Amino acid sequence: MTRTIAVLPAPTCGADAIKLIVSLVAAFMLALPMPVLAETIACPSLQSAVQVGTCPGEEELRYTFRGYCSDNKRMYDQGEQLCLDYGIYRAAKNVALWESSDGRFSGYLSCDTPKGARDAARPIEVKVAVQGSVNQMSCIYANNDKLTHRTKARCTVAATACTSAAVACEASCD
Repeated sequence: MTRTIAVLPAPTCGADAIKLIVSLVAAFMLALPMPVLAETIACPSLQSAVQVGTCPGEEELRYTFRGYCSDNKRMYDQGEQLCLDYGIYRAAKNVALWESSDGRFSGYLSCDTPKGARDAARPIEVKVAVQGSVNQMSCIYANNDKLTHRTKARCTVAATACTSAAVACEASCD
């Protein structure tokens, strides 16, 4: 009985081997996360904001006031101020969800603010806060409205007050 043994050729460092090594290195480099450049995010105009939620009716507000501010108010732990007067409660709860035109910012804005006053309001302050793993960029407007952008990117603000035209209400997020 004869046995045949296959002999493999010795590896060479020819052009094919170099091409293989180069393609493996290139594939490895593409798999690594690429550094992302910082993105500048500016506060949106309230004039282009879109109302996406409905405003509560007067009957609904009175009903929720009775339920919220009844003997069970201790369960909500909102303090005593909100339930002192229906007017205070109404001012806090008569809100609807609004979004910026691009959908990046959202916030609950008062349903009592006239459209003209809301449209004319300009951002006066920008803040960045961290809540868990989410960064919140909040834009506060002259009429006390606030829209917030939530992101996993880390954001920084150069100047928080932006009341003059020379200082932009924006943050840099990377």
